[in-house]
Amino acid sequence: MSRGPLETPFVARSDQVDVLQDALDRARTGVPGALLLAGDAGVGKSALVRELARRAVDEGAAVVVTHCVDLGEIGLPYLPFAEAVTRLRETCPQVVAEVEDRRPELGRLLGRGAVDDDADRLQLFDALAEVLGAVARPDQPLLLVVEDAHWADASSRDVLRFLVARLRDEPVVLVVTYRTDDLHRRHPWRPVAAELARHPRVQRIELPPFTHDEVRAFAVALTGEPPDPETLQRVAERSGGNAYFAQELLEQPDDDLPGSLADVLRARVEQLDPDVQQVARVASVSGRRVDEALLRAAVAAFDPALAPALDSSLRELVGHHVLAVEGEHLAFRHALLAEAVAADLLPGETSALHRAYVHALRDDPTRGTAAELAAHALAAPDLPTALSASLTAARDAHALLAPEEELRHLEVALRLWDAVAPDDEAHDDVLARAASAAAAAARRERAIQLARAAVDAADPARRPRRRIALARHLQAAERADDALEQTDLALAELPTTPDAARAWALATHARSLVFLDRRVDAFAAVQEALADARAVSALDAESDALTTFAVLVADDDGDQAEDLLRQALARARTVGDSATELRILANLAANRYEIGDLDGTRRFAQEGSALARERGLANTDHGLDLAGYATLAAYVQGDLRAVEVPARGPDEDGGLLDLAVLYAATARGDADVVDRCRALEPLWVRDGMIALVAGGCAADALARDGRWDEALDVVTRAVEHLSEAWTPEFFGGIWLSAIGLAALADAADDDRLHGRDASHRVAAGAPLRERLERTVRRPLPPGRGMGPEGLAWIARARAEAARLEGGAADDPELWRAAVDAFGYGHRYEQARSRWRWAGSMLARGDRDGAQVEAAIALAEAQEMGAEPLAAAVRDLARRGRLAVPGVSVGSSDVLTARELEVLGLVAQGLSNNQIGARLFISGKTVSVHVSRVLAKLDASGRAEAVSVAHRRGLLTEARG
Repeated sequence: MSRGPLETPFVARSDQVDVLQDALDRARTGVPGALLLAGDAGVGKSALVRELARRAVDEGAAVVVTHCVDLGEIGLPYLPFAEAVTRLRETCPQVVAEVEDRRPELGRLLGRGAVDDDADRLQLFDALAEVLGAVARPDQPLLLVVEDAHWADASSRDVLRFLVARLRDEPVVLVVTYRTDDLHRRHPWRPVAAELARHPRVQRIELPPFTHDEVRAFAVALTGEPPDPETLQRVAERSGGNAYFAQELLEQPDDDLPGSLADVLRARVEQLDPDVQQVARVASVSGRRVDEALLRAAVAAFDPALAPALDSSLRELVGHHVLAVEGEHLAFRHALLAEAVAADLLPGETSALHRAYVHALRDDPTRGTAAELAAHALAAPDLPTALSASLTAARDAHALLAPEEELRHLEVALRLWDAVAPDDEAHDDVLARAASAAAAAARRERAIQLARAAVDAADPARRPRRRIALARHLQAAERADDALEQTDLALAELPTTPDAARAWALATHARSLVFLDRRVDAFAAVQEALADARAVSALDAESDALTTFAVLVADDDGDQAEDLLRQALARARTVGDSATELRILANLAANRYEIGDLDGTRRFAQEGSALARERGLANTDHGLDLAGYATLAAYVQGDLRAVEVPARGPDEDGGLLDLAVLYAATARGDADVVDRCRALEPLWVRDGMIALVAGGCAADALARDGRWDEALDVVTRAVEHLSEAWTPEFFGGIWLSAIGLAALADAADDDRLHGRDASHRVAAGAPLRERLERTVRRPLPPGRGMGPEGLAWIARARAEAARLEGGAADDPELWRAAVDAFGYGHRYEQARSRWRWAGSMLARGDRDGAQVEAAIALAEAQEMGAEPLAAAVRDLARRGRLAVPGVSVGSSDVLTARELEVLGLVAQGLSNNQIGARLFISGKTVSVHVSRVLAKLDASGRAEAVSVAHRRGLLTEARG
C-alpha cells in the first residue's frame, strides 16, 4: 500500500541527523545555529527535516516549517517569514503580541502598517529577529525551517543573510533546504548560499543519494518486506539512490518498472479517472502548493462540468497521494510531481488554465495576491491585467519594504507599457518609483538609468522634480558633476518664486557643490535653499540644507556647525525622519572627530548608535558609521577592547564600523588582523576608505612582524590606488607614508645591525618623503586648516624619515614633537611615539631621558592592552639596561671594559689575531674574552653576539 508524504519511512541519514541534533543541543545553551541542507530534488531533504522536527517536538522545542514557492519573475516578498509569524501568532499569541506592540513593523508581514521611509526595511528585519528570539527559550528552543530556498524571493534571501549575522545568543536553529540541481551559474540563490556557508555559525550539509544497502533498508521500511534481489537491483540503478524516485518505483502495482522518473510520475496520475486528472492539471500550473479556495474557483472557471464532482476528485487525488493537505493549501506530494504534470500540458492548455486562475482572482481578489494574479496573467497572456496587477503588486511590495520585488513588478509593468499603457498611471511616475526601488535595493546604476528615463518621459511641469530625483541618485553614485548638471537644468526650468521643489533643487545643488569643493558657490546655493525652504515651511528641505551648511562651516567654526546640525536635527525630528536624524548625528560625530574633540565624538556617536538600535536602524549606512565613530574614538583614547561585528557577505558594506575595529586589532596584535585586512582588498574599488584603513592596518601589522617588504608593497599599492581614485595628494597619504617609512626604517636598522648596506632602503623611502611634503604643501580652501590628527601624523612621518636616514639625522627632538602632537588625545600613538623617542635618546647616550620615556610608554601600553608595543618597550629597556619598572635587567650579561673593547672590534669583522694586535694582547687571550662575551650574552656565535649587543645598546658603549 502506498503512503503519503508524512508516512514515508525514515531510514539511514544518521550522520546528518547527528549534525542537526547537535545544533539543537547547542541552541539550548545559547549558541544559535544555521544549517544549509542541500541536495538534488527528491533526495530526501524534506524527510530529513520532518524527522528532525519530530525529534525536536518530542524534546520540547518549538518547530515552525515554512516554504518558498516558484512564481517565476513575480515574487511574493517575505513569504516564508510571513508564514512563520502567522504560525507563531497561533502558537505563542501573547509573546508575539508583546513584540508587535514594541515593534509595529512586524505587522507589515501580515498586511498591516504604513510605509514611513526606506530605512524601515531594517526595522522590519530587526523586528523579525526579535520575535524569533522572544519565542525561543533555553528549555524550548525554536527550530525554524525554510524549505525550497532556491525559490526564495530577494527579500527573503536578504532576511536569511540578516538573521545569520544578527543572531547572538538566542536559542534558535535555522534550517534552510534547497535543490542543488537547480542552481545554474547565474541562479540568485547560488551566491547567497555560498556567502552563508562561509559564516562560522553556519554548517552546510550535502545530502547524498542512498547507497545500495540504504535503498534495501528503505524498501523494507516502505513495503514491510525485503524486495527480491532483481527488483532491488533495478530500483537502485534506476533511482540512482534518489529516495522519492525509489519510493515511486517500489509502489508501482506491476512488475514492469517504468524507465524514467517522468514515466513514474505520469503513471501515478494516469491511473486516475480523466476528470480527476484534469483537476490535477489545473492545480499543477499554480506550482507545488495552491490555496484550496482558489483551486476550486479556477476549476469552475476552466470547466464548470468539473465542479459538481470536485470534492470527490480532490479526495481521490489525496487518497492516491498525488495531493496532500497542508493547512489551507493543497500541495503535490513532491514538487517534481507538479512539474511533471505541468510539463505534459500543451501550450494551449497551459494558457487556458492560467486564464482560469486570472478569472478566479479577478472575480474575488481575496483568493490570492496581486503578484499571483500578475504571474497568471503574464502566462495567459492577458497583458492589461498583467500590467495592472504588476503595479498593484509593486505597491504591496513597497508596503512590505521589499525593494527587489517592487522593482521586479515595476519592470514587468514597464515592459508592457507600450502595448497597454493605463489611463490612470503616469509613465514617469512608474519610472521614478522603479528608480527609488532600485536605489533601495542598492542597484545604483539601474536607479540612474530609470531616473533618466523618468526625466525623458515627464511633461515640462513635472520634469524639474524628476531632475532633482535623478541628481540624488547620481550623488549616491558619487557622480557630483552629473548631479550638478541636472540641478542646473531643474533650476532653469522652475519658477523663481519660492516653493518646495525649488528649495529641494537648491539644497541638492549645494550638496553637489560641496562634493566638488566649490565652497563659495555652495555657500550661496545653501543660503538660497534655506530662504526658500523657510518661506514655504518645507522642513525636510530645510533640514537637508542646514546639514550641508554645517559641512561648509565645520572647519572654520565647529560650534556654529554643531548649532546648525542641531537645528537640522530638530527639523528632521519634527517631520519624523529617522534616517536624516542619524545622518545629522553622524555629521556631528565626524565634525567633533576632525577637530580632535574625542569626548564629543563619543557623545554624539553613542547617542546616534542608541537611537539606531532603538529604531532598528543599526545596520543602515549612518547607523554603521555612528557605531564606527564610537569605536574609532574609543580606540584613539586607548580603549583597545574588541568590538564584535557581524560577518558580512561579499556585497555587504559594514561601513566605518568594520574598518574602525581594525585599528584596535592591530594595536592588540591580533594574529588574524593581516588576513582580515587582505580579505577586504577586493573591495578597495568599491570604497577608497577600505583601501586606506585596511591597507594601512595590514602594512602596520606586517611591519610589526618583520615583514617589511610586504608592508611596503601594501602601502605602495594603496597609495597608487587612492591617488587615482581620489587625488594625488590625498590627506590619508600622510598616514600611509608614515607607516611605509616606519617599515623601511625597521628594515634599515636590521640591515645596519647585520653589517649590510641600507642605502637601498633610504632610496625606497624617498618617494614617500616627497609625497608627504607635497601633501603638506597642498593648498586648502580659505579658512580650512589641518586637524590635530593630521598634524600629529606629519610629525610622526618626519621622525620616521629621519630614523630611516639614520645617524645624526635621527634627532630625538623630532620624536618629542610627535609625542607632543599626539597629545591631543591619541593615547596609543602617543605611547608608540614615546617608545621611539626613548630609543632615539638612548642612541644619543641620554640614558636618563630614555629611561623616563620608556617607563611611561610601557605603563601606557600595558594599561591599554597593546601587547606588541609593551613587548617592544621591554626589549628596548633590556638591551639598553634601562631601569624601567616591570623589566628585569640581569647583571650576568654586564661586560667588562676589555670585553666591550673586544666586542666592538668583533663587530668590525676583525679576527682574534687582528684584535690581539690592535689591543696588544695575544690571540689566545682574545679567544678567552670572546668566549666570556658569548656566555654572558647567551649567544651561539660571534654574529649572534654582535646582533644581541646591538639590540641591547652595548655597542654604543663599546664605541664610547
